[in-house]
Amino acid sequence: MYSLGIDLGGTKIAAGIVDDNYKIIKKKSCPTNAWRQPEEIIKDMADLCISLCAEEGLNINDLDSIGIAAPGTINEKTGYIEYTNNIKIENFNLVGTFSEYSGYEASKIKIGNDANLAAFGEAVAGAAKGAKSSITITLGTGVGSGVVVDGKLLTGCWSGGAELGHMVIIEGGKPCTCGRHGCFEAYCSVTALIKATREKCLAHPESKMNEIIENNLDNVGGKTAFQAMYSGDVPAKEVIEEYMYHLATGIANIINIFQPEILCIGGGLSNEGEIIANMVIPTVASEVYSADKVLKTKIVMAQLANNAGIIGAAAYSKKQEIE
Repeated sequence: MYSLGIDLGGTKIAAGIVDDNYKIIKKKSCPTNAWRQPEEIIKDMADLCISLCAEEGLNINDLDSIGIAAPGTINEKTGYIEYTNNIKIENFNLVGTFSEYSGYEASKIKIGNDANLAAFGEAVAGAAKGAKSSITITLGTGVGSGVVVDGKLLTGCWSGGAELGHMVIIEGGKPCTCGRHGCFEAYCSVTALIKATREKCLAHPESKMNEIIENNLDNVGGKTAFQAMYSGDVPAKEVIEEYMYHLATGIANIINIFQPEILCIGGGLSNEGEIIANMVIPTVASEVYSADKVLKTKIVMAQLANNAGIIGAAAYSKKQEIE
């Protein structure tokens, strides 16, 4: 039987039909247009899923289950999004509304936090497959994270746990969007890397980075400093070294707290896997507790990329524990 996974993002809504082997049979997406009322967004989500099923010769009610990965604080028991700042939804019955617009039975719909379900996806079908305890961090606009312990997602008493991006790694450090200072996210998100790159471009007009961006700071991206570093640019190397040091600090903290079998690094920067391995893993190895006395956490790059949320949501809708 097929399940359907939905990844509700701030930019787009992606949905995929997933088989029992966690392979995506067909997927489709549409713009979120996040400025709209929640009801309008969820209606588009339902229409997308109905259309996707029709293209595969299915009625949406033929599906075994539906999982929805959504940003923010999610109440899995009630099906409500309690709060999310990316789409400006608060105290909203997502499951009930989706059921109303799609005609699909609400009791067969499972909802979860997007980062948590991406981690679940990696655990059932990706880089952490076979491990009972794993953590996935996603380096993107922010730092997303999901924690799997003994086969189950760790979500906290109000379903808002495992926000590892908001642990402080530098006391009194840079301001974070959450209101704290010195958070992991404030130093290791792609947003933070872009900001650090721009600052270095201004401080070093001679840097190769300025040539790459054509002297327009608006052109700075997450890969700008990497591109310049590969050509031997010293200021770019400084940006990357500082970024990787902070990343290693955060990862070491995570390993010291949870000691998972596997830690997956996802997001666009995971494409720089060789650099991360060379610059982060040695530092982490020297900083984790009892580094030479116990089995070590394996640090790997995530495998499912943008499909992690879809696969994780579909898998979670069928079972909430990894055997």
